[in-house]
Amino acid sequence: MEENPRGWIHGDETAKAMLSRILTERPFLFLPPLHRVPLRVGNVVEIAGPSPSAKSQILLHAAVNCILPEEWKGIRFGGLGRMVMYFDLDCRFDVLRLSQILKHRIMEAYRSTNNTYWKEKGEHQKNDAPTTHMYLCDDELFLDCMRRFLYIRCYNSFEFLAALKAMHSHSQRESEALGVSVHFLMIDSIGAFYWMDRACQPMPIGGSKRKNVSLQSLAEAVVQEICKLLQMQPVLVLATKATIFGAGTSGNDAQRAFGKWCSEGKMDSRTSSREGEKLMYREYMPSSWQSFVTHRVHLQALDEIISGGEYGTLLTYASQWVQPPLNIKDKFAIRDDGIFLIT
Repeated sequence: MEENPRGWIHGDETAKAMLSRILTERPFLFLPPLHRVPLRVGNVVEIAGPSPSAKSQILLHAAVNCILPEEWKGIRFGGLGRMVMYFDLDCRFDVLRLSQILKHRIMEAYRSTNNTYWKEKGEHQKNDAPTTHMYLCDDELFLDCMRRFLYIRCYNSFEFLAALKAMHSHSQRESEALGVSVHFLMIDSIGAFYWMDRACQPMPIGGSKRKNVSLQSLAEAVVQEICKLLQMQPVLVLATKATIFGAGTSGNDAQRAFGKWCSEGKMDSRTSSREGEKLMYREYMPSSWQSFVTHRVHLQALDEIISGGEYGTLLTYASQWVQPPLNIKDKFAIRDDGIFLIT
């Protein structure tokens, strides 16, 4: 036990080696609205909000940023060049939307560098709408990126558990084949099976001598499997969760509360966020999941619509970090080329 601390204290490491190690162990995610908190592998981030509040869109943009390479044929894309494991639990994943975002990012990178490939594909048509160039992207790069996106669809909690158990060996094979590791474990949405499992309680397995499967035991099993995966293959976990209103709270009341919560100068921001959260949300996930989460951010759709130029009108959203609690509230909108803050 004494050799490791001594080796660490007396170790010799160059500044270049230290920076390389830190950037590998702590890759920050600069994607709004997750940019306020430094995130690293091993963190479990819960993105909560009613439908719709752009939860899945944030996952898709984060996934595209992950599977894009940092550089390709001399063109900088600024991605991580890593793999994503995407669990689709509510069966609402839109592969066309993922493809659209990825192709747009590729197209914009080529166009911004005035690359010869883009010229050959029709850059001279500058007055055309962006959609005319939607498919004028590097197909080789597009396929290379999509290979780094591992998609798993589950229809109940037991399929989810089985997929988690098999995920380490599956991702390891893919990592060896592609030469890159997994960076994100995405779950959309973690509470998808809650009401189904609750309606089926108690659920005996095998006979009276076997213990019943409760909501708590299912959540504990999920947490244990994710913990095992994090020990063998450290990743950053992003999980969306649909929120429900508390007893006696209507949707209109919640909208008014959030509008009051987002208004400036009405009250102390920390107090207002607590009151808005108390009025709006009722926690329903078992305690094992709640204690497993290391970071939480709440999202909400706003009534405000802004002009996005060539993208038409855009819906706006608001975000608030509740774990760790921050006194900063962000407004943002989503386009094909990314998520941007509204000042």
